Amino acid sequence: AAVEVAGLRQEAAGETVVLELRGRLRAGRRYVLQLGFQGRLEEDLDGLFLSRYTDQGRTSMLIASQLEPTYARTVYPCFDEPAMKATFNIRIVHDPGYVALSNMPAIDVSEMKDENGSLWTVTTFNTSVKMSTYLTAFVICDFDYVTRTERGNEIRIWARKEAVKNGYVDYALNITGQIFSFLEDLLDVSYPLPKTGHTRQGCCSPYLFLVNPCLLYPVSPQGITCFLQHVPALPWFGNLVTMNWWSDLWLKEGLASYFENLGAIYVEPKLSLDKIFYDHVVQPVLREDNEVEARSLSESEDKIEGSFSLMSLFDSITYNKGATITWMLSGFLTEKLFIRALTAYLTEFSFSSANQDDLWTHIQMVLILSLVFLLRCLAPSKLRAYTVSGIFLSIRINHIVSFLLLSNTWIIPISWMRNGSSQPLIWLDKSSKVFPEMQVSASEYDWILLNVNLTGYYRVNYDEVNLKRLTHLLENDPKAIPAVSRFQLIDDGFALTQFGYIQIETALELTKYLAREDELFIWNTVLLNLVPENLEGTLKNYEVYPLLKKYLLKRMLPIYHYYAGFIRQNVDALEDDYFAQVYLEKLFTTACWLGLQDCLDLSSELYAKWMDNPDYK
Repeated sequence: AAVEVAGLRQEAAGETVVLELRGRLRAGRRYVLQLGFQGRLEEDLDGLFLSRYTDQGRTSMLIASQLEPTYARTVYPCFDEPAMKATFNIRIVHDPGYVALSNMPAIDVSEMKDENGSLWTVTTFNTSVKMSTYLTAFVICDFDYVTRTERGNEIRIWARKEAVKNGYVDYALNITGQIFSFLEDLLDVSYPLPKTGHTRQGCCSPYLFLVNPCLLYPVSPQGITCFLQHVPALPWFGNLVTMNWWSDLWLKEGLASYFENLGAIYVEPKLSLDKIFYDHVVQPVLREDNEVEARSLSESEDKIEGSFSLMSLFDSITYNKGATITWMLSGFLTEKLFIRALTAYLTEFSFSSANQDDLWTHIQMVLILSLVFLLRCLAPSKLRAYTVSGIFLSIRINHIVSFLLLSNTWIIPISWMRNGSSQPLIWLDKSSKVFPEMQVSASEYDWILLNVNLTGYYRVNYDEVNLKRLTHLLENDPKAIPAVSRFQLIDDGFALTQFGYIQIETALELTKYLAREDELFIWNTVLLNLVPENLEGTLKNYEVYPLLKKYLLKRMLPIYHYYAGFIRQNVDALEDDYFAQVYLEKLFTTACWLGLQDCLDLSSELYAKWMDNPDYK
């Protein structure tokens, strides 16, 4: 029997609606609640919004939705919490001149007339899979699309008609299928939907995945690769398995950010994605995480109040630190075991929700199963000795997994090398600990290097003796230290100076070798530290400028002339060089700012050629 609704009121503070009923609801019964609702379309990019853009010389409009984290409740009445999943039946009534898009394929398109006799199109979509409210999507546009099929899944990239006609979305279409196939094979979990659609909205940064083949910079396939890698990872981390609540947002965005790196290496193997990862992901968040007020990766729910605080969680701590911690986990577990744990995690919580403790549990389970398998494979004569060590190892695994990320105190895996040879991983599991095996001998050729290739999320402060030996090594044989570790040495040095751990002279000692440095991403971190953008306009007023000019220019000349040669004679050769596209501007700006005459002449030559020919790239 129907239960009459006596009244309805809104409670603004809790963003809820309260229904008062005249009768009781009986446990176990199924009730249907029907609500009428309406809302306004604003041009604010939240909820269901209106957006204007230019296509083929005319202004057009579209309607689109952005419901994450808590804007679904502004569009339709719902239980707007990520853990509360449901299936959705969506039907959109719209102008016949437009197309309607949603999460699922359209199963019917019909016509209807309103009370004024106006004709409307009715697009009905298939019932969705179980999903959170923030994932529901609505788009009404006059975009065009390109399409292809990958393993039975249709992929469509929607964009402005002009962009589609000019082929700007072809690159995105070509790699999206590869990305989904790669993730399916890697994670051993099938993509959960029958179709995939990316809509390039006119309101957003236009070069995220539109590629004009006639432009070299800043539109680059490499940047699009990273963006398109992040989005396809979300169906697994976020959509298929959703965090219980926003306090564990990193389980969605951090894991997706990590897999965008893996996938991009797969799609564009020529890219130095490990260097891009350290430069774009690890270094920026390490700088931000230096601050005392920096928040934890996983915040407790009582610290998060209201939608404003929820939005603040979509920051570099969630994306970059989440990705970096994932990188660290994969590093010390080995990628094979880490992926196996993720597969188990995704399988158990498919179409459901989880928290970070669930992930730790599955990592622990995989490690213990691997240990058991190892013990079974051993000869009986060795079994007793290994059983004892295995017990201690399983306790240690439990200890490590239990404490990871639960507070600001960490157990740190330390990768290290001595004199170029990798050493066994060790653990810093106390606030202070001495490792005798790291003691360097009296020989000036004996050196150690920690956090090799930046596999751990921490900075390193060396003692004076070892730091002098590393400085000497850089000056005599810089390639003896991996490129990412050279990057880390310099960046750590300046960061430690900023916080008073070492003197600026000590950090500068690490830059004396730079005439022999040919990596642009290392040069970029040097320039960021020595010539920060906010000082470029004022440094000339200080007596440090001539000293900086004298010091930097003679070290910059080799790399400057190397790239100036390409720009003068064969600029097309730089087209596949991601770091050249991203960082040459900073290098050449600095060379000109320091008064290098050849740089000033080259700039004048390029400008004159551009004035003569506007298509000159």
